[in-house]
Amino acid sequence: MNLFNSAVVAILPLLPKSFVSLFSGRYIAGETLEDAVKTIIQLNKQNIMATQDLLGENITRKEEATQDKEMWFTILDAIEKNKLDSNISIKLTQLGLKLDKEFCFENVREIVEYADRYKNFVRIDMEDSTCTDDTLDILYRVRRDFTNVGIVIQAYLKRSEQDLKELTSQGINVRICKGIYNEAPEIAFKKPEEIRQNYLRLLMIMFDRKCYVGIATHDRYLIEKAIEAINTNAIPNDRYEFQMLLGVGDEYRTQLVQSGHRLRVYVPFGKDWFPYSLRRMKENPKVAGYVIKNLFKKI
Repeated sequence: MNLFNSAVVAILPLLPKSFVSLFSGRYIAGETLEDAVKTIIQLNKQNIMATQDLLGENITRKEEATQDKEMWFTILDAIEKNKLDSNISIKLTQLGLKLDKEFCFENVREIVEYADRYKNFVRIDMEDSTCTDDTLDILYRVRRDFTNVGIVIQAYLKRSEQDLKELTSQGINVRICKGIYNEAPEIAFKKPEEIRQNYLRLLMIMFDRKCYVGIATHDRYLIEKAIEAINTNAIPNDRYEFQMLLGVGDEYRTQLVQSGHRLRVYVPFGKDWFPYSLRRMKENPKVAGYVIKNLFKKI
């Protein structure tokens, strides 16, 4: 199966966008902000919250970062105008982290300040391990002036427990996910069961320290274990939310919402959907096999 997944990844850049869009449309709201707004309106009608993701990362020019920063202002305006139950998730390499850290910091600070005017929240996504220290540093610096900002911690990184303990000591809102990047075994758990157990360990730290947590997973085992811990420890539903990607885990949505759990769906949109999809599949070839299976289900 690994050979199949790798083969799929190798040929994907050669396929026409129109072909790839047959299955990518399920996972991406569209190319425009209007597409994202329409998608979120439908989610909100189902009592599902959203977080918006403007596709694009690893920009190569500061001008691109400035344009994306200004687009985030427009997105926040649209959330307020349309009264959407949505916050935003930003990637630091989209805002210039790899070009100039201080430039990136100023961009992030401006976005968080703009969101604060609307009493909205900004989630800083975590990227590959080369970004971890700088991402946390920028978070802590922005937090000196604003509290409407949180972070993502990846359960497969061995350093995450220590990072989480520092974050919780400051009461920071954290999304916990497994992690999708292909990291070295020296710094990351590689076995699925190891990642699962570390995920649950991190989740219990958040519960024990009474910090708000985003439980981001489509793993049925982790969802059931999280619900078990919530019930056993009588965790109120204003201290956590489940989070899922658009087009993934649909079978769990209704069950979670009807059971009284808060649920947020990650809604990506933008013109960079094609390179974004290719990068994600190269980072984790298993995703390629998953997508191809879904394609054949639709044909």
